[in-house]
Amino acid sequence: LPVLLRQHPQLRLLLVGGGPQEADIRQAVANLGLQEAVILTGRVPHEQVQDYYNLVDIFVYPRLPMRLTDLVTPLKPLEAMAQGRLVVASDVGGHRELIRHGDTGMLFYAGDSDALAAAVNDLLARRDDWQPMRERGRAFVEQERTWAASVGRYRQVYATLAGGG
Repeated sequence: LPVLLRQHPQLRLLLVGGGPQEADIRQAVANLGLQEAVILTGRVPHEQVQDYYNLVDIFVYPRLPMRLTDLVTPLKPLEAMAQGRLVVASDVGGHRELIRHGDTGMLFYAGDSDALAAAVNDLLARRDDWQPMRERGRAFVEQERTWAASVGRYRQVYATLAGGG
C-alpha cells in the first residue's frame, strides 16, 4: 500500500471482518502510518456485506503459496467475479483456476509485495479495460462455474476410469 499511495494518494484499502489477527493488523497499520488510507470495519453483520462489496473497485486476494492454496479453489474471488468485480490475486493454484491474467483479472507472484503493487498499479492505469474485464470475469463464472459445467467434467473422468485408462 505505501508503494501504491506514492502514485495514487487517493487510494484506500477497505478491510472488512475481524478475527484473531485484527489487533495485529491494526497495529501494523498504525506502525506504517496508514491510518488515513486503511479503513478497518471489524466484523459486520452478514446482511451488510453486500453494501461493502458495492464500495470496492478492485478486490485483492494475496494468498501465500502452500499446499492448501495450491489445491483449494477459493470462493471469495469467485463471488467477486460473479458480481462483475475486478480481481487481483496471487498466482497460487486455486487462483490460477479462476483468473486468466489480463483477461478475467490480474495475477501476481505470490508472496511478492512489489509484484502485488505492480499488478494493482497496472490495473489502475488501464481503466478503459475495467468494464470488459469485469464482463469476461462474470461470463467465466456463468459459463464455467455452474453445477452443470462442474459435474459435466466428471463424466470423462469416470468414463476413463471405467475403461481402465
